[in-house]
Amino acid sequence: MSTNELKNSRMQKEKGRGSSGKNDRKPISMSKLRSVGAILSLLQAVIAALLIYLLNGTGMIPWKYIMTAFAVLGCMVLAVILLINIRNRRARIAGIALSILMIIVQLVGCNYLYRTMNLLRNSESSYKTDYLDLVVRSDDSAQEIADTAGYQLGIVDDLSRDEKDTLLETLRRETREKSTEDIEYKTYSSALEAAQALLDGEVDAAVYREAYGSVLEEVIDSYEEKVRVVWNYEVRTEMEYESVEPGEPFHLLISGIDVKGDISQASRSDVNIIVTINPKTKKILMTTTPRDYYVEIPEVSYGQRDKLTHAGIYGEDASIRTLENLYGIDISYYVRVNFTTLIDIVDAIDGVDVWSDYDFDCFTDDKVHINQGWNHLNGREALAFCRERYSFPDGDNQRGKDQEAVLKAIIEKVTSPALIVNASALLDSMSGSFQTDLPETKIAELINQQLSEGTDWVILRQAAESGGGGMEYTYSGGVASVTWPDEYSVKKNTARMRIILDERPQE
Repeated sequence: MSTNELKNSRMQKEKGRGSSGKNDRKPISMSKLRSVGAILSLLQAVIAALLIYLLNGTGMIPWKYIMTAFAVLGCMVLAVILLINIRNRRARIAGIALSILMIIVQLVGCNYLYRTMNLLRNSESSYKTDYLDLVVRSDDSAQEIADTAGYQLGIVDDLSRDEKDTLLETLRRETREKSTEDIEYKTYSSALEAAQALLDGEVDAAVYREAYGSVLEEVIDSYEEKVRVVWNYEVRTEMEYESVEPGEPFHLLISGIDVKGDISQASRSDVNIIVTINPKTKKILMTTTPRDYYVEIPEVSYGQRDKLTHAGIYGEDASIRTLENLYGIDISYYVRVNFTTLIDIVDAIDGVDVWSDYDFDCFTDDKVHINQGWNHLNGREALAFCRERYSFPDGDNQRGKDQEAVLKAIIEKVTSPALIVNASALLDSMSGSFQTDLPETKIAELINQQLSEGTDWVILRQAAESGGGGMEYTYSGGVASVTWPDEYSVKKNTARMRIILDERPQE
């Protein structure tokens, strides 16, 4: 046999061995398919049990739905076990595929429930956070707090005794003074007085709430350029916790602060909407109060009047006390949101449909046009719509009505079945975007009721009217433009809130 013939013979043998090896690969045996299916069905059962545990743990899901979910998930586990025990390859493969699908679906469900519970826990807050600024004149050599040792300070006298003692002790430690008695300071009744004293050279530095900065900018020309912050100090104060029995009506304050970003910042409350919720009649009444209402801030202004919006500087408890004093009601809970919250939530639910009484242009970062009649608004447009007041003859009163219209549209959309499609985006948008002292159990109770009954809520609106305006002295910001309360409007709104609160379902 020639050399070429030998080579060809070897190549044919090797090719034959390779072809034979490929054809000799055996499919996964029936026993292995059964073993894989058994492992997956066990994993599926464990995840199903976890899902049922989370469904029950939220308190949001009615018991009948939990039992239905238990039955369905149990049947799916049994279906998989049945399929993998049939002596048929296709049946066992189908059982494995079904098990993998159910595992994925159940994991997605667990993820949604965990994120929801985590969101509610992280947003619930029974304390308020204030930030105090230590400021010096912009031409001062001090660059940090240690450089202010020996300075005479101007401190605004709106802190509690404990807050003031803690502040002085912290200043002593940071400036390395021997005792708090070595810290020389003067007290002033308002941030405006302390700031003016600093600029006039009466004191070397001033200490006041960070939120006063925007107010001082309005009343002192170029104030931000004349001072420099050298230290920022956090003060955290526990707020009184209230509890409302399950199923009982209550008042809730929605407070919108005038900043973007960190929701924990103290700031003026530009939106003040009291939401009266009656779970028994499934009625909601929203009452808007103009931000410039000229009112007393109990426990803060000591009988002097101030703008309602300035109450937010002192925390949500101050805003609540102010509105309780105005209307003679008891507000049980609050929800605090900012500009970022509104934009993110509206975008997460694919916009809202809102009616406008006027055709006008408004501005956020750029121009937004609103048509008279119905408008579909995205988050940025909804924010511009809520903030505009100069385009209307009724100014701030119309703005309050528009804010209520947007809130009503959001409530209607998030309580509809269509929300399921956007549930993930809504959860992402709300994470870190709001604060509330509304207990997780109360939120779960309301959701549980909505899922159980499925009926629509009746949403009503009203607004406090202006009794005239003008330039008046305000406790927090000196002379400013204010709106006097209309006493008749206040009494009428109070009466309607009490009717909704006390109403009982018809037999």
